[in-house]
Amino acid sequence: MSRAPRTEGGAWAPLKAALLAAYALISLAPIAYLVLTAFKLPTDAAALPPRFLPGASAPEDSYWFRFTLLNFRRVLADGGTLLYFFNSVFVSVCSTVLSVAAGSLAGYGFSRFPFRGGRDALFFVLATRMLPPLAVAVPISFMYSRLGILDTRFGLILLYTCFNLSFTTWMMKAFIDEIPAAYEEAAMLDGHTRLEALLRVVLPQAAPGLAATAVFSLISAWNEYAFALTLTSTDAVTMPVRIHSLTGDTGTVPWGPLAAAATLFLVPIVFFGLMMRKHLVRGATFGAVKG
Repeated sequence: MSRAPRTEGGAWAPLKAALLAAYALISLAPIAYLVLTAFKLPTDAAALPPRFLPGASAPEDSYWFRFTLLNFRRVLADGGTLLYFFNSVFVSVCSTVLSVAAGSLAGYGFSRFPFRGGRDALFFVLATRMLPPLAVAVPISFMYSRLGILDTRFGLILLYTCFNLSFTTWMMKAFIDEIPAAYEEAAMLDGHTRLEALLRVVLPQAAPGLAATAVFSLISAWNEYAFALTLTSTDAVTMPVRIHSLTGDTGTVPWGPLAAAATLFLVPIVFFGLMMRKHLVRGATFGAVKG
């Protein structure tokens, strides 16, 4: 008597689904509370005990849920907010493009041209990523002041590119290692230079890796706070510094505007992540299954 085929996961499938649902709920609950707080009236945002839904504990009103755009208006009323938002977008995108481009070249070199001490050189490259930002903020600030690039977008782009370069180099080397060298060798036999083979053969094959590396580099530059706080004051201030400035010095935290600014800050990176989600999944599993 033949047995019925077992479904994937078997009896553990419901438990796995429940654990994943619980993990998703725990992970997304703070973000959901942040977004809902952005739409709360000041009394709801500062209420104790906290109210998860705007006005949910005010049944004496004619309606329970009271959503408002007042917090967003207060944040956007300050003309500097749009400038700071533009600074974050411009600096993050430019540094991501530069770091991924340079990291792809460096990763290709480490992958295709092994040399004595290559592992040590790779570790040295990665070690620059381990430096605490505040440990080098003062000397970099002094250097930037002497060079005349303090409080400039160019200064932040240069710094973020250098700090992300170690990460992109390691990531792209791992992806390029999984691409057979025979591909570009065949292209060079057809008359292409090595650079042309890299651009036309290797990098298209490593597109999932490029997308995954770009997402992580963009998130790193987008969220960076310590250098932006130290190296900017007016012209090149980014949104993380702006959000922190909303806390004020009065001792009373404006939770509504603070949540609204943080929500606006989240939207672009979440949208970009959703656009690249297919590439992220492919990049995370790139080379895991070999034919």
